[in-house]
Amino acid sequence: MEATVILPILKKKLAFLSGGKDRRSGLILTIPLCLEQTNMDELSVTLDYLLSIPSEKCKARGFTVIVDGRKSQWNVVKTVVLMLQNVVPAEVSLVCVVKPDEFWDKKVTHFCFWKEKDRLGFEVILVSANKLTRYIEPCQLTEDFGGSLSYDHMDWLNKRLVFEKFTKESTSLLDELAVINNESDKGNQQEKERSIDLNFLPSVDPETVLQTGHELLSELQQRRFNGSDGGVSWSPMDDELLAQPQVMKLLDSLREQYTRYQEVCRQRSKRTQLEEIQQKVMQVVNWLEGPGSEQLRTQWGIGDSIRASQALQQKHEEIESQHSEWFAVYVELNQQIAALLNAGDEEDLVELKALQQQLSDVCYRQASQLEFRQNLLQAALEFHSVAQDLSQQLDGLLGMLCVDVAPADGASIQQTLKLLEEKLKSVDLGLQGLREKGQGLLDQISNQASWAYGKDVTIENKENVDHIQGVMEDMQLRKQRCEDMVDVRRLKMLQMVQLFKCEEDAAQAVEWLSELLDALLKTHIRLGDDAQETKVLLEKHRKFVDVAQSTYDYGRQLLQATVVLCQSLRCTSRSSGDTLPRLNRVWKQFTITSEERVHRLEMAITFHSNAEKILQEFSEQSETINEREQFDEIEAVGKSLMDRLTVPVVYPDGTEQYFGSPSDMASTAEHIREKMKLVSLKKQQLRQPEATTTES
Repeated sequence: MEATVILPILKKKLAFLSGGKDRRSGLILTIPLCLEQTNMDELSVTLDYLLSIPSEKCKARGFTVIVDGRKSQWNVVKTVVLMLQNVVPAEVSLVCVVKPDEFWDKKVTHFCFWKEKDRLGFEVILVSANKLTRYIEPCQLTEDFGGSLSYDHMDWLNKRLVFEKFTKESTSLLDELAVINNESDKGNQQEKERSIDLNFLPSVDPETVLQTGHELLSELQQRRFNGSDGGVSWSPMDDELLAQPQVMKLLDSLREQYTRYQEVCRQRSKRTQLEEIQQKVMQVVNWLEGPGSEQLRTQWGIGDSIRASQALQQKHEEIESQHSEWFAVYVELNQQIAALLNAGDEEDLVELKALQQQLSDVCYRQASQLEFRQNLLQAALEFHSVAQDLSQQLDGLLGMLCVDVAPADGASIQQTLKLLEEKLKSVDLGLQGLREKGQGLLDQISNQASWAYGKDVTIENKENVDHIQGVMEDMQLRKQRCEDMVDVRRLKMLQMVQLFKCEEDAAQAVEWLSELLDALLKTHIRLGDDAQETKVLLEKHRKFVDVAQSTYDYGRQLLQATVVLCQSLRCTSRSSGDTLPRLNRVWKQFTITSEERVHRLEMAITFHSNAEKILQEFSEQSETINEREQFDEIEAVGKSLMDRLTVPVVYPDGTEQYFGSPSDMASTAEHIREKMKLVSLKKQQLRQPEATTTES
């Protein structure tokens, strides 16, 4: 009988096994009667169910039945006691009727249970609730009878339902798993290579049943020792009631069968997975060796320009995109195969490794071909990019060479020449880079046959090689032509630099000569205080004239060089036509001024020499005719010199220039007059003796 069938009756709690025991270790069966009329049929069903729970060993120790009649009538109690004779006569050893206080005293005399012991088969006693402990320990009595044993009927009923459900489901599941496992073993023995067509799904989930069993077992083990006040409360589903051992036995059997079932499922899943992997591997291999390889066979060119190479790269990226989808499948398959190898059987290892090796070989070969093609196209793009840059540089250099040079000065020519050299150097570097890129591309093309799948790519390679070599040769010829033109332009520009330099230096020579003329007029004004100093000034002046002469000659040579350079460059000098007249004019002015300076210094030397001679040599003797003539000559030279100081230098163009400032000239003239006064005084001194002699 299952609890689910009589669940409404069991919920009424007409009787229950609390788990308590009497002093003989017999179970205590409690029948709590209530004020309402008790249905004897339902009580009988309840007792039959409860008495089916304990083991035979436990039943042999007998039951102590507590009939709680405190809330019931005497005739009901009597009927229940008599009913026990028919329901459990052999198992009942003692019936304790809990009576209400001073209520049944008169009625007991009409029916004495103790006199009916032989007929009933068990002893019946009437006892008050507070005296029940004379027969049963307080720790074995529930709280209704003043004991400490805790009992929750609904909790017990729920656990009983769980127990019976687990027992039923686990038993059924064990039978199903046994059938599945046995049929699987037969199938494996008969035909190992074929998958077994069996129903591998049991009616209930084994995991759920196992979880229910573990939870039930855990609850039973916790309820076994849940005592209060130092006592021990025994569950109605403990070891002696066969609940815990039965659950453990079922769990062990279920785990064993479920483990076998899992292994069967694992073997079938592994076989199914292996077949799926084989199918996917062949799909990947067939596509890569078929359409994938055919796509690469049709792509052999490198393009003849940047745009063409970029278009080929875009096409290759589309091919790579298609391959990447299959490579993703390869990665997934490789992981699955690796997992099976780690957990596979010995008989599957060889097949799995062969699949893995085949898949890896095809994928790696195809990936290498894709990478090679990508590298080739990238090298071609770089080659064409360098070629285009070099072509633009050559065009720029050629355009610069085709424009006639019309610089403003030598600095601009130097700058233009520097720019030209930089462009030529850049072209050299560009051509060198083009050669390196071209050689690298040629090396890659020579290896193209390694991924051509036996296809003859000689013709295609020859077209690519001819194109690369043609580009490099064309750039070399263009560069050589530019170099020749640069050499001519460099020579011309260097001559122009020299021309501008000569013109600038010639103009500088004119400036220097003008500065010398200016210095001659403004600073070379002293005539000396005596003959010696004047001679020194004359010597310095001659050296000064030599410097001016060298400057003039240098300017003339530079102007002659400009004429030669202009004839070579077939151009007219912009400055030589003006510089030469300026040079000649300044030189003429300097020459006239220098000659005037020499005349004045020579007159000063004559004046100072004669004056010093007279002042030093003539004694105080009387003046002679010869001495008188010398005095007259000194005075004449002095006056002539002072007159010359006031006369300007007149140039051929009619312009006039004075030496120094008027004050400078006045100072020089004053010095001459002072010296003439000394000479005059000396003359008077010589005349005084002569006058004295005449008077005498």
